[in-house]
Amino acid sequence: MLAQDRAIVSPLAKANNSITFVPEEIQQKLLNLDRPCYVFLENDRIGISHQPLRDTQTQMMVNALLPEQLGDRRFLDFHGVKYAYAAGAMAGGISSEELVIALGKAKILASFGAAGLLPQRVEKAIATIQTALPQGPYAFNLIHSPSEEALEQKAVELYLKHRVRTVEASAYMDLTPHIVRYRAAGLYLNSQGDIETHNKVIAKVSRLEVAQKFLQPAPDKFLKYLVEKGQITPLHAILAEKVPLADDITVEADSGGHTDNRSLVCLLPSILTLRNQIQQKYHYERPVRIGAAGGIGNPEAALAAFMMGASYIVTGSVNHSCIEAGTSDHTKKLLAQAGMADVVMAPCADMFEMGVKVQLLKRGSLFPMRAQKLYDLYQTYKSIDEIPSNIRQTLEKQIFRKSLEQVWSETVAYFQQRDPQQIERAEQNPQSKMALIFRWYLGLSSRWSTTGEAQRQMDYQIWCGPAMGSFNEWVRGSYLEFPENRKVVDVATHIMTGAAYLYRLQNFQMQGLNLPSQYAYYHPIKL
Repeated sequence: MLAQDRAIVSPLAKANNSITFVPEEIQQKLLNLDRPCYVFLENDRIGISHQPLRDTQTQMMVNALLPEQLGDRRFLDFHGVKYAYAAGAMAGGISSEELVIALGKAKILASFGAAGLLPQRVEKAIATIQTALPQGPYAFNLIHSPSEEALEQKAVELYLKHRVRTVEASAYMDLTPHIVRYRAAGLYLNSQGDIETHNKVIAKVSRLEVAQKFLQPAPDKFLKYLVEKGQITPLHAILAEKVPLADDITVEADSGGHTDNRSLVCLLPSILTLRNQIQQKYHYERPVRIGAAGGIGNPEAALAAFMMGASYIVTGSVNHSCIEAGTSDHTKKLLAQAGMADVVMAPCADMFEMGVKVQLLKRGSLFPMRAQKLYDLYQTYKSIDEIPSNIRQTLEKQIFRKSLEQVWSETVAYFQQRDPQQIERAEQNPQSKMALIFRWYLGLSSRWSTTGEAQRQMDYQIWCGPAMGSFNEWVRGSYLEFPENRKVVDVATHIMTGAAYLYRLQNFQMQGLNLPSQYAYYHPIKL
């Protein structure tokens, strides 16, 4: 068919060189997203032109549609970005300074993975990113840390001190005074008497009850507490009662790391409905925008999110394997080989005692199985001393590779810098002490992955969702198949461009034109 199309000289094409009936040329015209496409039929053959033809009937047309037009224009204006697209935070600096800066220079929002890092490390990242992106855009992660509240508090203090204007709040199960303080402290009245905010909040949620808390104004009890503490002014408290706690809410579905494994097609419509109900109640001047995350690893998933009403999309796992990600080459290679089913839930370090799990890559690592073993022991015994000696010996030999006494000594030294209250509680509670010892392994396993600790490759904890597998399927056969070619800006650009291209095809389909399957695939070409 292709050779035949090349051989046939269309009278219509001969009369007007702006139209083509050749498949390769048709696809190129479809890819010219900044120009409209007009469809013509000649002897049941499809022809495409970027302009209408005189004395020739147009069967149908689609307008120009750039990737910049997808999503909510208010998101672009509010954050000063090019696309309704953001790269979400990955803890431990995996969403690195390099990643944030690369995307920021392309006018794409990215969030630095501050979770799990000590304040001095976060402060260093702030200086680096602000120097490279003095006008933004960039964001910093603010993670809910029930077991290490001091870290959340210190992060907020750093963000206020250094005027970090956007945070991505994640893993919140309930509100804390710290997130409320960050939001309220940035509120002020402009010269027209309208409420403005210096401190923008993007809240990542996966439950309706949590979304509701961020859609509503800050709780009065927290505002009163912060005023009494002198951390916000009475005016801040008054203004905070009139605006939502978040400017944007990212609906996080089946993602890597902290996740409830929810279905995006179920969760997103529910939170959109909740947003509309709360907007009708409070009549905010700027309604909260709702974005989508979790499972977005190709243009089809991105377009689906936009078509369901997402104001913007957020990617995570797909950036983990990119050049700029703050992790080891071995980890990136494992991620680039992952399939959609190569993920599993396992206990996490930061909420270990609560039984909270995170989604990880199971391929090439024994960590998920070993982490679950430690949690089962925590549930079974009340202290380290209760663990049978044979089990203890196995733990020391296979998992910790050192005595539990050595592990405890290192744990004490670590938390003396990070959060001394943890040690004080553990000294009074044997089960808490056991939890901290087990968290030594869970915490270090993610660092072994990022630093490339060769002796610990089978213990790597690699945060990953099924989007990684769908991304790998999509880019197979293209230059992005190989992790050494994966740049975060290229990934973002191709996902958004591919979504706009597929939307163009959908427009034709809604008009009754089903183009041949050879046009249905957007193939990443090196930028």
